[in-house]
Amino acid sequence: MPVEIVARKSKNALPVYCVTKGALDASEAGADAIAWAKANGFDGAAGRTLVIPGENGSLAGAFFGVEADRSGFSPLIYGRLAKALPAGEWYFATGPKEPDLAMVGLALGGYAFGRYRNPAATDLRVVCPKGAEAREAQRMADGVFLTRDLINTPANDMGPEGIEKAARKLARAHKAQVSVIKGNALLSRNFPMIHAVGRASAEVPRLIDLRWGPKDAPKVTLVGKGVAFDTGGLDIKPPSAMLLMKKDMGGAANVLGLASMIMAAGRRVRLRVLVPAVENAIAGNAFRPGDILKSRKGITVEVGNTDAEGRLVLADALAYADEEQPDLLIDMATLTGAARVALGPDLPPFFTDNDELAARISAAADERADPVWRMPLWSPYDSRYSSRSADINNISNDSFAGAIIAALFLRRFVEKARSWAHFDVFGWSPQERPHCPVGGEAQAIRALDSVIAKHYAG
Repeated sequence: MPVEIVARKSKNALPVYCVTKGALDASEAGADAIAWAKANGFDGAAGRTLVIPGENGSLAGAFFGVEADRSGFSPLIYGRLAKALPAGEWYFATGPKEPDLAMVGLALGGYAFGRYRNPAATDLRVVCPKGAEAREAQRMADGVFLTRDLINTPANDMGPEGIEKAARKLARAHKAQVSVIKGNALLSRNFPMIHAVGRASAEVPRLIDLRWGPKDAPKVTLVGKGVAFDTGGLDIKPPSAMLLMKKDMGGAANVLGLASMIMAAGRRVRLRVLVPAVENAIAGNAFRPGDILKSRKGITVEVGNTDAEGRLVLADALAYADEEQPDLLIDMATLTGAARVALGPDLPPFFTDNDELAARISAAADERADPVWRMPLWSPYDSRYSSRSADINNISNDSFAGAIIAALFLRRFVEKARSWAHFDVFGWSPQERPHCPVGGEAQAIRALDSVIAKHYAG
């Protein structure tokens, strides 16, 4: 039920009165409407909607409860209206405090995953208030919806080949170029760890490389973990831990969603998107615990656990990206359970050695209601993933600081990029929120779009 955001109000548009808790009497709705609200127990509680009756069974408007204080996702609470308002055209009689975010939230709240069944359609139109742009809200929503759709699609339809098809479709829409290295060509082109992780799957592993924008523009490179499904490999996961593993390509989904936003806005950047797309499957040729793999960078990696495969495919892709010396290198991955233990599902950690970049990301995250939290690249922990037989191990020698260890592992493969940041996203909303249902979710990409627009796009 996508919400249509329209530029102009028609004569049939109905008003929405935004009210904070305890401030109903100050509403401009009129005495009769306020009396109706009180009779129905409406007090402005955040997220609650109450329609106002008109004459002869018609509607006269609606009250909507909003939060008085800003925190977390609160500016996106207007997404609740996408499912609460009856069909028709509506406008804000009392405007949102942050109209641009209100419209983004409203657009996001209209999402429904419809690949396998048709969601109920509602003809809902909302007039864009002053201070917001309908096109901008739709651009953001399109990028987020792409991410959600990719994550929500199960692995039987979103394996490595499905991820490639999605990247090619996005490239066609924006006249971008795509090249793909598949199967044994990964070995001849020196991507041995991508090949090792994905070789046991029925769908061959591949590295997807999308490029867009003028060659003389600032280089912005996005790398996304594209593990279409993760069994854990020979260190197999228990069944309960496999239920959501269709989302293990959430990093790839997020960078493709971000790429959609960047290209739709026409940012003046030289955009590159790299996605190592694999399935961590089990077969006679699967890579094994104890194997020693040579990486693209030449660093040898002992496999301490085949379920720590994401960092292996990312390492080859990051090394490849780094060779081009991008101005900004971002990688996104559903990498560690430790990140969820530390910060929960809603607050993805990010890691960078660049304090200026970290400050920009944190500011944009707050500004765009797209929360993230910086965690440290604590160098003394480098020794925790040491190996007796190889340069490094892919896991640490204890269970501490798992998210930091993974980030430090990836840092070994980035040297030439002017700025690099790693995002350990969950890619999933475990509970319904006004701006998103339960299911696949974009994280940090609205904030990153803002950072790229302000600091890298000419």
